[in-house]
Amino acid sequence: MNEVVFEPQKIEEKWQKKWEDNSLFKVKIDKRPKYYLLEMFPYPSGKIHMGHVRNYTIGDVVARYKKMKGFNVLHPMGWDAFGLPAENAAINNNTHPAKWTYENVAYMRNQLKKLGFSYDWSREFATCDEDYYKWEQLIFIKMYEKGLAYKAKGNVNWCESCSTVLANEQVEDGCCWRCGEQVEIKELEHWYFKITDYAEELLEWTYKLKGWPEKVLTMQRNWIGKSFGSELKFKLQDKDEFITVFTTRPDTLFGATFMSLAPEHPMVEILVTGDNRAELLNIINEMKKEDKIKRTSDDYEKKGVFTGSYCVNPVNNRVIPVFVANFVLTDYGTGAVMAVPAHDQRDFEFAKKYNLEIIPVIKPVNGEMDFNELSEAYEGDGILFNSGEFDGMNNKAAMDAITKYLAEKNLGKRTVNYRLRDWGISRQRYWGAPIPVINCEKCGVVPVPEKELPIVLPKDIKFTSSGDALKQLKKFVHTTCPECGSPAKRETDTMDTFVESSWYFIRYASPHCDYLPFDKNEVKYWLPVDQYIGGIEHAILHLLYSRFFTKVLRDMGYCNIDEPFLNLLTQGMVCKETNSCKQHGWLFPEEVIDGKCIKCGKDVIVGRVEKMSKSKKNVVDPENIISEYGADTARLF
Repeated sequence: MNEVVFEPQKIEEKWQKKWEDNSLFKVKIDKRPKYYLLEMFPYPSGKIHMGHVRNYTIGDVVARYKKMKGFNVLHPMGWDAFGLPAENAAINNNTHPAKWTYENVAYMRNQLKKLGFSYDWSREFATCDEDYYKWEQLIFIKMYEKGLAYKAKGNVNWCESCSTVLANEQVEDGCCWRCGEQVEIKELEHWYFKITDYAEELLEWTYKLKGWPEKVLTMQRNWIGKSFGSELKFKLQDKDEFITVFTTRPDTLFGATFMSLAPEHPMVEILVTGDNRAELLNIINEMKKEDKIKRTSDDYEKKGVFTGSYCVNPVNNRVIPVFVANFVLTDYGTGAVMAVPAHDQRDFEFAKKYNLEIIPVIKPVNGEMDFNELSEAYEGDGILFNSGEFDGMNNKAAMDAITKYLAEKNLGKRTVNYRLRDWGISRQRYWGAPIPVINCEKCGVVPVPEKELPIVLPKDIKFTSSGDALKQLKKFVHTTCPECGSPAKRETDTMDTFVESSWYFIRYASPHCDYLPFDKNEVKYWLPVDQYIGGIEHAILHLLYSRFFTKVLRDMGYCNIDEPFLNLLTQGMVCKETNSCKQHGWLFPEEVIDGKCIKCGKDVIVGRVEKMSKSKKNVVDPENIISEYGADTARLF
């Protein structure tokens, strides 16, 4: 009997070539029902690993199934190509980010083709292509004209290791999402997108996205952080200025015995007085460096300094001290908190530590509570006392009554607060889309005329260290003002790479359009994405930004959809233990033999099993599986 030899490489190469020669997966608009299947596109870091293969295989199964069911299936692929890794590689290897990126794209494209995925490669693009970021620059200009892009000075998250600003969403446990180093707070001029203008709609639609995992929607709702309350004004003692606070508990106002400001609050510099001012400001600067998440946790040590200044409680004219406290953040409310230690546990612990007055103003309805010996704050509902004319009121009713009383004196109002802050998009690095504005001493900020787009990222640049490489390139920086003709300077910040990934899925529908970011008819046919697949780690960053961008583009008339993705699958993670050695850091699995580093022969430290990550090198290359067992086996695994 003849032995049957399974030779997957020959079979797969034969049929993959037939698919390509016959453009089997190339699609255009027709009369069939459409189905848009998309996986989050990869960063061209050099190699696809089995974590990627899981994501793309799931998508490919769905795409092929829908095609066999008679749908016109759009299944595109491209590259999220700007970003720090390419720039860092250029610095370390004396090469150029463009060369590094496009070489990696070619290698990874070949890997994906070997895996036999059903991509329409005719729609492929990289976000560092001039034909892509030209339209992103146009969108930026349109957003600027509508007041949705603006430049402002403010406290920003600064990563010294990466030499750039980070958005709030890119700070994880006080560290840079990219390199893991501690983030500090710096005051800089910075470009922002006004995502807060869409906070309510972004929140509202989380209740309409029936095809999304509830966990992701909950994460977005918490990040948007809508809360109802009151905005109250506390006048500074002997000054005409006010400290404004947001509170959800105006019913406790008579119990406010001190004021707590965030270390980053803009009034701190003014309010800190006394002979030890320099020492106090040093302590406050140290507070700014503390992890933001930890600062607000219940078990974190509450720390503060008395500024030497006082303000006046607006309902009883009590003069109360103003402190700077580490548990107050500028990211919530106004960065100032009226401290009511009898009815807020953090305030209670702070007051106990610094021997500050505690005045209870709400007692349980049954009245059974000894306020003489409080061991913790009473945070429940009840009846007001020690509250002047509001004594005896139910605290819920008192919330409106006290706010109304202050509103009549122009010292308060009902308001809604969001945790969400505007998206900081400036990056002080080279490898990104140039921000298309010119800074003129006479005219201020002037958008580049649309006919001059794209503002091309110059290629003739040498990399010696991280940081503002564009600032060193005089022929790029120096230009003339489009409005008055005077000498002027180009903006040298580039856009956050999350800007590129916030609209790429729409460009796929119309990748060759050369007169607009995309053709409206093509977008109307293909969008929204019917099934999106990617990691839950993008729940806040990419997914929230993409939803925001879609709504902005809709309001500009570029598209007619409210949401980008009808259904979302977070595919889970492929995990593997990490390997490292003291001399060479993280190691690839193939760099370890018999528990020894092949570079130095020393013992390898085996770490915990965690998500496959290129940065930690705990990745398995599918090439090894394909070469021995074939693509079908790799995909099935």
